[in-house]
Amino acid sequence: MAFKTYLILFFLLVNNSFSMAQHNANYDESKVPDITLPDIFVSLRGKVISTQQDWEEIRRLEILDLFREHVYGNIPSDFDHILYSEVQESQNPYPEKAILKEVNITVSRNGKSHTMRLNVFLPKSGKGPFPIFLLINYQPKYADGKLVEEGYWPVSELIDRGYATASFHGETVAPDDAERFSEGILNTLYPEELDKADGMRTFGAWAWAAMRAMDYFQQDPIFDTRKSALAGHSRAGKTTLWAAANDTRWSVAFPNESGCGGAAISRRKYGETVAVINTSFPHWFTDNFTAYNGQEEDLPVDQHMLAALIAPRALYFASARGDQWSDPKGEYISMQLGSRIYSEIYNQEVNFPLAFEEIGSPIIQPFAGYHIREGKHNLTWEDWEHFVDFTEIQWKQIR
Repeated sequence: MAFKTYLILFFLLVNNSFSMAQHNANYDESKVPDITLPDIFVSLRGKVISTQQDWEEIRRLEILDLFREHVYGNIPSDFDHILYSEVQESQNPYPEKAILKEVNITVSRNGKSHTMRLNVFLPKSGKGPFPIFLLINYQPKYADGKLVEEGYWPVSELIDRGYATASFHGETVAPDDAERFSEGILNTLYPEELDKADGMRTFGAWAWAAMRAMDYFQQDPIFDTRKSALAGHSRAGKTTLWAAANDTRWSVAFPNESGCGGAAISRRKYGETVAVINTSFPHWFTDNFTAYNGQEEDLPVDQHMLAALIAPRALYFASARGDQWSDPKGEYISMQLGSRIYSEIYNQEVNFPLAFEEIGSPIIQPFAGYHIREGKHNLTWEDWEHFVDFTEIQWKQIR
């Protein structure tokens, strides 16, 4: 069967299962169970974590390892060689203001190699070094290498503000397909991960790709990687959180409407649940995660703890009122609880005192922010505009 036909059939099946799951999902706040969340500030041995040293040397490492083992799986860091080469396959849609670089990143390990594609736009005006925004893209209509449309990836607006911006597509790393996800770097570079219950899966592979993009940025002085932002929407938002937690070179993380397995509290069982996501997308998370289908209360972690792993770097969550599937309230509660790390460990004034129902405008402050807009599940310029405003506040602190 031709690849495009197979892809269409796969997404028809997924969309059908989505429709059924969304129809049966809980959207009644009164039916959210009473929950007890794991404490960010108490170690596995019962030690109260109150200092930066204890956080970074004990608790942060514990939490990161728990997420690796039970939720997202490994991100192998070893390879033998990495090579960057430029190709010219696409027409620059912004020739008057931007330079387009299409970069092939070829990574070799154990005698085999894999190439991923990174599309980069640089401002024509200014000398740099330029701050960099990287978007993780998964949209199926762009899988053949087409550049992402305006709004979802607002290249023109970012260039106008003096920033460089780049994007890669997950299809060039690990296909977003339960049958084919291993056809990228897993089969080629890290086949041993496929036999592990905590092995790398799709989100780990996409996070790995974001790291290779950062490797590219760091070797070119045209980029100011001290001012670097990682962004993703929906499933790519889940990846953004996991990638930023593992790679501290990113100064700001922006997961947009990332929901279950992303920003939202899993134990709320609101909208998309662990069972639904593992059933519909068994290739996204590590095999161990399926043990918590319908048993979210047994998880040794929850998503407020993943938010805390981003500190002392900056974090911004975004939701949409028409996207109850992603549990906007659960995303905001996760930010409220996870952002305590800034004030309690890093002595920064970060506070989300409003109840979710009271939020009327974006909450933009140093280190942590949140907004909820009208509309449905999407990544829009409205989301980006708030995020860029937030990011500029963070980068003004970097000299």
